[in-house]
Amino acid sequence: MAEKVVFHIDEDRSETLLMALGNIENFLAALSAETPAVVVVANGNAVKLLRSHDAESYQRRIATLVQAGVRFLVCHNALKKLGIRPEELLTECTVIPAGIVEVVRLQGMGYAYVKP
Repeated sequence: MAEKVVFHIDEDRSETLLMALGNIENFLAALSAETPAVVVVANGNAVKLLRSHDAESYQRRIATLVQAGVRFLVCHNALKKLGIRPEELLTECTVIPAGIVEVVRLQGMGYAYVKP
């Protein structure tokens, strides 16, 4: 059975996102013989980090992770609160209704919770 993990980011700090990306890259490398399920859920102010004009420095890393099967989910509630349109996000992101609901749902499905 493959490992399942959800990385939860909710702060507008590039250091937090970069740490999460590094953690995910290391996790995938360590489990190279398996196909783990990895999800990143961004809510709160962290959604700002995934706007295409703010994410240029790590867009390539995100694209590579998406190609490896990692999903990047962004909270619609946070986007609405912050006045960010979904089309402003990296194309690798998927908008979901509520980030915290998704975190709880994934944990209920057996995903380990990681907060970098």
